[in-house]
Amino acid sequence: MTSAANVIVTAISISSLYAIIAIGFTLIFGVGGVLNFSHGALITIGAEASYLLSNPTNLGLHPALGLVGGMVTAAVVGAILYLGVVQFVEDEPVTLLILTFIIGFFIQHACRVFITGTSDFSVDQVTPGETTIAGVTLFDIDIFIFVLAAVLIAATGVFVSRTKTGKAILAVSMSEKGAAVVGIDARKINLITWLLASAFAGIAGVLLTMKQTGAWSMGTQPLILAFSIVILGGLGSIKGSVVGAYIIGFTETITTSYISSSLQGFTALVLLIVLLLVKPEGLFGREAA
Repeated sequence: MTSAANVIVTAISISSLYAIIAIGFTLIFGVGGVLNFSHGALITIGAEASYLLSNPTNLGLHPALGLVGGMVTAAVVGAILYLGVVQFVEDEPVTLLILTFIIGFFIQHACRVFITGTSDFSVDQVTPGETTIAGVTLFDIDIFIFVLAAVLIAATGVFVSRTKTGKAILAVSMSEKGAAVVGIDARKINLITWLLASAFAGIAGVLLTMKQTGAWSMGTQPLILAFSIVILGGLGSIKGSVVGAYIIGFTETITTSYISSSLQGFTALVLLIVLLLVKPEGLFGREAA
């Protein structure tokens, strides 16, 4: 039987990882109104880049450099995606949704063909080993994920609420026309948002690979989770995404630990259905959503 303490630790680690995944997804929707279905592919890109940089059979760099490299690579790909595709069809939501969906699959299959093939792959952890606190053994990678997620969430909150660029992001999320009236370039802000969101996806991909393993198709399940989390928390709400991530992470961990591991992924969908029936706008969403 899994101890309650270990279940809680696992739930916190998984929920922190889910929060990193979901924040990127909700940033793009909150600012540009885009449901970015290539988000999962950007998670894969981050993992694949880290593998190329830090795996001993490749460049063999330190895992921390692999983490940074995965983040930067995903951010660059996200920026290219916005500049090369999204900005030209951002006023056509259905076309954009379909394009991001197709591009996401294209990127993942390109990774399969040109980088890692169909085999799973792994990267060394930034913080390997274990730590025992009050009789509870914790994996150091779980502690690292929790601390990094807390820093990223806090930094995002400060950036959005305290900086000039962050306030411009808020303005564009409320009204692009209103933001344009006061001299804010909506396309520049959207580009910055795609960079940030894609960087979050890259970090999540590397951490997922460090905690478990990576694969060319690894972005599909996190994409479904991100979609469930942001709807649960309220579309466009960063706070809602964080809260939703922890609700789903804890519920899923408890369910798989004490009932059946086959229920992984099922819990999120059940929560989503129930919430849509009771509170369609999500926990922190606006009624207009």
